[in-house]
Amino acid sequence: MKKILTLALLACMATNALAQEEKNDNKPVFTTVKELPITSVKDQNRSGTCWAYSTLSFFESEILKKTGKSYDLCEMFVANKDYLERGELTVRMHGDSQFSQGGSAGDVLIIMKNHGICPEDAMPLPGTMQGDSLANFNEFFSVMEPYVNAVAKNSAKKISNQWKVGLQGIIDAYLGKCPEEFMYEGKKYTPKSFMASLGIDLNDYVSITSYTHHPFYTSFAVEVQDNWRWDHSYNVPMDEMMQIIDNALENGYTVAWGGDVSEEGFTRKGLGIAYDTKKAQSLTGSDAARWLKLSASEKKSKLDSLGINAPEIVPTQELRQERFDNWELTDDHGMHIYGLAKDQNGKEYYMVKNSWGEYGDYKGTWYMTKAFVAANTMDFLINKNAIPKAIRKKLGI
Repeated sequence: MKKILTLALLACMATNALAQEEKNDNKPVFTTVKELPITSVKDQNRSGTCWAYSTLSFFESEILKKTGKSYDLCEMFVANKDYLERGELTVRMHGDSQFSQGGSAGDVLIIMKNHGICPEDAMPLPGTMQGDSLANFNEFFSVMEPYVNAVAKNSAKKISNQWKVGLQGIIDAYLGKCPEEFMYEGKKYTPKSFMASLGIDLNDYVSITSYTHHPFYTSFAVEVQDNWRWDHSYNVPMDEMMQIIDNALENGYTVAWGGDVSEEGFTRKGLGIAYDTKKAQSLTGSDAARWLKLSASEKKSKLDSLGINAPEIVPTQELRQERFDNWELTDDHGMHIYGLAKDQNGKEYYMVKNSWGEYGDYKGTWYMTKAFVAANTMDFLINKNAIPKAIRKKLGI
């Protein structure tokens, strides 16, 4: 009896192991094709500052490429300067401009041009004044938003400039005061002189997008709320947008990417796949009637279980435009593209540095298929020298 039980147990264990092996057949196994140098993964924590983290990560890679030196630039310096300027615009527009945590890569570029930058250790760690070593904007914005709106929608015929002093005080209290001077590696700098010492030319950077409601090879301000400065992006066809990313990586340049990660295919485990849900229904054994009865979490679980075998949509220019116009394609996250990989089926994925700490199966890196990026890109910041010459000629840059 004991022998039978032992054999049964071994058989059960073997069956479970086989089931587990079969279950993992769909899990991607990545081979790196091209991986460019990046700095360490950071954690934006409970703050809507992905735009600052991803863009500074991009500039850190640009500096590393140009000079060979690694820096940790300060996200909260950028946020401090940016929120004051956004508050000023909101008041100037009498509240008809959104004041929120979000921003764009263009914000970082403009702050660095106008104010400079400092290293991370030149300012207090975000949140330290509240006893939290990571950024936590919950209380911060619950205090700041009503303050800005109270000024912006004031019924007075004339307001004083003291509201700016008050706003700067709130920002400094939560993010730390921006230094006027600081020491770095034995030298004294101002934020502007430190920026000048980093070895890059901020005039080399341009934004790229792809939509048909503006002419190709012109520039326009992408109409999303977090582009509150109305920074312009160069407009190119979708295929050329993707050529720019590939050419950049091939020639040693990374990309500060902004786009939509609210789609079902952006998994919390580190993948970005442009699911074709209609084709996926049959692969998961679900007909249309059964599929409609599943909860959102059940649908996502079934889609995620397909892994590398999940069918993807074929992105088109028309589909991008339709999704942008009907609010499906949204601007909700910024990340840093730094490499290219292939799975065991030969499908290509961009390697993308996130700012959620070492989260997910790949410790802070997401692997996003080319279809996912083509379908979900809002815009991206790039060194103009990374753009193919033929496309640069069309853009006049």
